[in-house]
Amino acid sequence: MRSVDTGYERPEASQGGSGVRPVDSDHVIRTAGLTKRFRGGQLAVDGLDLTVPRGSVFGFLGPNGSGKTTTIRMLMGLIAPSAGVATVLGAPMPQSVAAVLPRVGALIEGPALYGFLSGRDNLARIDAADPTADPRTRARRVGEALDRVGLTAAAGKKARAYSLGMKQRLGLASALLQPRELLVLDEPTNGLDPQGMREIRALVREVAAEGTTVFLSSHLLDEIEQVCTHAAVMSKGRLVVQGTVAELAARAQGRLVVRTPDVAAASEVLSGHRVTDLRPSEARVDGLAAELGDEALPKLCAALVEAGVRVHGFGVERGTLEDAFVALTGEGFDVAG
Repeated sequence: MRSVDTGYERPEASQGGSGVRPVDSDHVIRTAGLTKRFRGGQLAVDGLDLTVPRGSVFGFLGPNGSGKTTTIRMLMGLIAPSAGVATVLGAPMPQSVAAVLPRVGALIEGPALYGFLSGRDNLARIDAADPTADPRTRARRVGEALDRVGLTAAAGKKARAYSLGMKQRLGLASALLQPRELLVLDEPTNGLDPQGMREIRALVREVAAEGTTVFLSSHLLDEIEQVCTHAAVMSKGRLVVQGTVAELAARAQGRLVVRTPDVAAASEVLSGHRVTDLRPSEARVDGLAAELGDEALPKLCAALVEAGVRVHGFGVERGTLEDAFVALTGEGFDVAG
């Protein structure tokens, strides 16, 4: 499903110009028809109409190779689009790079670090390159950023000795050196262990609570579902759907779960009561419950018991982003958390 409301007015072609102009300031990112075609004809991003509400934690979701990083690179002015328009913080990109980027913290495609410098010195060098940064308070900013990502103890170690996860933390610290209106994170938990993932998720929530809009790219459904308020799903360079996380999950049908040793008999009863896509296993059978309401559930449980099915567990699991993604695209997905 493609978004219809792009948030842009499109004048008639006879009026000339780009044909696109922003009409509201409630969104930190807007794109209209954003397209990137590389040499050789590879279409990486195809007509993207994206809206990121101010104050949201926005999950940019899709499998590896779906066009997420290419989109982010266009939004940050690192590459020019082949067609379409992008605005960030109300300004067109890449034309307004100099005005926009000082208001944005970003971690894209992993951090670029000086291996011969310590973690602390890397941050100091990055901070010194920021024309808006006050050199008198540099040491305090660097120390606070290191502390926020859990690298204070390793601040004096050479960056080349950092693990992948530590480098990722240092890159995130560089994006947090100053308060920003927008924080753009491309796969921020890449290389982190489960504990590190939890810490970064907590940090994202903390930054958002301070008033920063967070744009978080990930191929991990669990990550998006845990921390994001809004999300967009990309597939093969195209936008599949966007909205709040709750709205996206609601697109998926709930799943009726019955735990029983009598799997075959339970499957027969369920299929006769409009429960489809059954997935029997040794002690469980589940299926999509498209039209079942709360009143139907007791009747269905009674039907199973009357048929002699031994019911050890019975209930409906809500739809998830994984269910919604598969329903919308028909594709499998990496759902590791």
